[in-house]
Amino acid sequence: MATPHIAAQPGDFAPDVLMPGDPLRARRIAKVLTDARLVTEVRGIAGFTGTWEGRPVSVLASGMGVPSISIYATELFRFYGVRRIVRIGTCGGIGPHLALGDVVVATAAHTDSAVTATRLPGVHYSHAPSFALAAAAVQAAHDEPGTTVHAGAVLTSDAFYSGESDLLTHLAARGTLAVEMEAAGLYATADVEHGEALALMTVSDLIGRDVEMSAAERETTFDRALRIALAALAAA
Repeated sequence: MATPHIAAQPGDFAPDVLMPGDPLRARRIAKVLTDARLVTEVRGIAGFTGTWEGRPVSVLASGMGVPSISIYATELFRFYGVRRIVRIGTCGGIGPHLALGDVVVATAAHTDSAVTATRLPGVHYSHAPSFALAAAAVQAAHDEPGTTVHAGAVLTSDAFYSGESDLLTHLAARGTLAVEMEAAGLYATADVEHGEALALMTVSDLIGRDVEMSAAERETTFDRALRIALAALAAA
């Protein structure tokens, strides 16, 4: 049964899905899986299902921002039997102790989006991941040589070019680690659909310090994040 944004049939997706933002990275993940097959390609968003160390795993890109990831996550949870989604992506570090290449496990996600305000008016909703997935990801990151991992809150923002330096300074002073654009939407959707979710991100730039990764560094750290995500899904 196809949905408006996914042209797959029941059983095409595994219960566990890896979700990068970039469709090209979804294709890259598919090359890591064994016997990966294309199951959907609506609007250029390709989805694949294969196995990793004998376990079924699927991958589907989310696109950018809360609305996009919310649409794809809803359809996966509601119509395709998916139970767990791990977002693999990048974030901008705002915590003073973060460095390029560090791994962030988002154990909470503040947001300036109306992702839950429209559903639950008057409530300051807490967007949080699966504890089991978060704990497994932290352990997997510790087991990955040369990896520094931070577990804590992030800001999910609707604005990539926000210019809100004062806001980020205040958030960093209160322990917020990084800013990105999808985690809160994914966590809110998982709560509504009774699924599990986690956002696992690599620090690709340091906001306010004008430091960012090269293209080559982004690819190397993406491969590491992929290994951590797969290990977390296997262990949780």
